[in-house]
Amino acid sequence: MKGIDWEGLSAREWYASELAYRRQEAGLTLVQLAELCLYEQSYLHRLERGSRLGTVQAAAALDKVYGTGDLLVRLWHLAKREAKERPFAGLAPLEAVAASMQEYAAGAVPELLQTRAYAEEQVRALRPGTAERLGARVAGRLARQERLTDPDPVHYRALIDEAVLRRKARDARTWTEQVEHLLQVAQLPDVSLHVVPFGVGPHPLCGSLELIHLPQGRTVAYAPSSCGDRVVEEPEEVEPLRLAYDRLRDAALSPADSLAFLRELLAEHTGTGPAEGAAS
Repeated sequence: MKGIDWEGLSAREWYASELAYRRQEAGLTLVQLAELCLYEQSYLHRLERGSRLGTVQAAAALDKVYGTGDLLVRLWHLAKREAKERPFAGLAPLEAVAASMQEYAAGAVPELLQTRAYAEEQVRALRPGTAERLGARVAGRLARQERLTDPDPVHYRALIDEAVLRRKARDARTWTEQVEHLLQVAQLPDVSLHVVPFGVGPHPLCGSLELIHLPQGRTVAYAPSSCGDRVVEEPEEVEPLRLAYDRLRDAALSPADSLAFLRELLAEHTGTGPAEGAAS
């Protein structure tokens, strides 16, 4: 198409522009195209705008309609690879505008619920290098927590695996403060906390997961891993993760039973029950 700087386009933008160009060349409306390829008009419109990458099956169907061989499929794979290689800017910008957030913690207390001392111990285990880098990373975690208590708090639901709660901090006082903090935060109006007990057995989530629900219905999934963090944005890939999360939530303890679990955990740890001032 005339007027497009093809060299300046990302692979995703190139794919979207090619889709729009091919439909224009074929003289088809979106309604007509939807009838030919059996995809919804609104879905095809989002593909052409670049707001959605869609599936490789959709690219193949459009290749068939336009008679373009496997051109669109190859462009789709380029865009997909580009998305995987794109640097991740971090969770804070997404959480700052989130409508709601859901998280499953498999290895450590969720960063949004960590005390400073616990966060320092966790970051130190990652070998951040200098004291300045350690301090910056801890400060970043604590700053993100403001979304839970600001004047317009985000609704946050956390599923915490029992394995996380059985793996105490190295320092006894640090762990006492962390469990007390969980008891307090769990009773905030916009926070729902569930413990996933060992008795649940095998479940569909094999690692930690955060689902960030953004305004206008978009959801981004973030799965941290020692082998590289995974960011999922396409609805077709987010949906199975969301369903797996919902299934695990249904199997977890209720918020009330989770509070009871945490109180018992604190009593076991201290030998005296919840410390004075802890939530009851």
